[in-house]
Amino acid sequence: MDLLAVFASALLIGLSIAAPVGPIGLLTIQRSLEHGPRAGLATGLGAAAADAVYGAVGAYGVSWLIGALVAARVPLALFGAAFLLWMAWGLVRAPAAERAAQAAPARNGWQYFATTFVLTLSNPATIFSFIAVFGTLAGRSTVSAPGTMVLGVLLGSALWWLFLSTAVGRLRERFDARWRRRVNLASATVLAGFALWQLGSLA
Repeated sequence: MDLLAVFASALLIGLSIAAPVGPIGLLTIQRSLEHGPRAGLATGLGAAAADAVYGAVGAYGVSWLIGALVAARVPLALFGAAFLLWMAWGLVRAPAAERAAQAAPARNGWQYFATTFVLTLSNPATIFSFIAVFGTLAGRSTVSAPGTMVLGVLLGSALWWLFLSTAVGRLRERFDARWRRRVNLASATVLAGFALWQLGSLA
């Protein structure tokens, strides 16, 4: 398989794993509405970076690390659920701004990035998605053009978050403080629901 085909396949993998609506997508939408598209993009890029990490694990065939991640499924799920509940509580407590901010505060950009990076890494669903995609690589130490595959996964995921944050950012001026408060509460409810579902999946 030539480099272009490898890159295109990895790009599609990144897009397909990022696109389904989940807690990261919800946070990206909420932060894009509340703080602007830059905040939403920083949120999504944290997830894209985590996707690239798991993509690298699969592409380079780090079977021992895959095994360790599978074995750590329960503590990772507990940590991820607690993290989701913490973020949900933060949304409930945070008042919606009276006016949409013109840009996300620069000091919060890395915070937005870091929270979703950690959350994505601790999400068992993400782990098993990449294990499924790269399952045929489990017995190999390396694969053809692993760096190209990782780059494709990163860019595919990042493109989705760029699209989503930009699209939502264009609509944010239509939402007044009351509606943004409703979005915050709805987001908190759904995040808490994801946390409870994650805990229930351990039973």
